[in-house]
Amino acid sequence: MHKFFIALVVLLLGSAAAHAHAYLDHANPRVGSTVRTAPRQVTLSFSQKLEPSFSSAQVTDAAGARVDQGARVSGMQINVSVKPLPPGTYRVHWKVLSVDTHTTEGNFTFRVGQ
Repeated sequence: MHKFFIALVVLLLGSAAAHAHAYLDHANPRVGSTVRTAPRQVTLSFSQKLEPSFSSAQVTDAAGARVDQGARVSGMQINVSVKPLPPGTYRVHWKVLSVDTHTTEGNFTFRVGQ
């Protein structure tokens, strides 16, 4: 019984630690997707509320040039306005600080065209 209790505590603590960061929950356009029509903005939704002053995102084209026009952080979401995008592959880079003071970052691509 004692070993069971210790295992349960370790499991619960590990689970709590795993949820202590803001992770990308979903995005629009979706991660790795191909869209026919270029979006006017990229929306990133996270698993926790973000600290606006320390969270950011940008979008670049295949050559690495920025094609975004700024990002707005609100609650658990970042909205990134983008210039008119011709067909091609785009990379979204994000770095966020959740209100629990943990930083996470990542990137993904999406494609405009057929």
